[in-house]
Amino acid sequence: MKTLFYLLTCGCFILAACNGNVGHNAAAIDTIKAKTVNGKDVAITFEEPTHDFGEITQGEKVEYSFKYTNTGKADVIIEDAISSCGCTVPEWPKDPLKPGQSGYIKVIFDSAGKEGYTQKEVSLRLNDGRGFQVGPVIRCNIIRK
Repeated sequence: MKTLFYLLTCGCFILAACNGNVGHNAAAIDTIKAKTVNGKDVAITFEEPTHDFGEITQGEKVEYSFKYTNTGKADVIIEDAISSCGCTVPEWPKDPLKPGQSGYIKVIFDSAGKEGYTQKEVSLRLNDGRGFQVGPVIRCNIIRK
């Protein structure tokens, strides 16, 4: 009986630690550094890696354009961008960005059917062969109509 109590107590602590609240733990990275392309570094840096819309009304669509700069030494191509939810849609330029140049990734969030604090991440796949990496993050508090 003591063993069962001990296991249940440990399980509760583990579940509490993994409650899905990513408020301060999943801050977006401001620079995505990648492998080299033809011996040159590929990297982009976001001017503002996280945007907080504050309070929005349930059903409202909001958007924000994240400015990023190619801080590497090779051309950067964002090959793909995906979000952590179908309610969040990223739009990005498909053309190469030369070192030192800047571009924008627009993120559109639809709050229909959602309520409370929400955080959504956009993951980017660059032309470096490393796969998806966390990019910009949006946050908001959705107020029921």
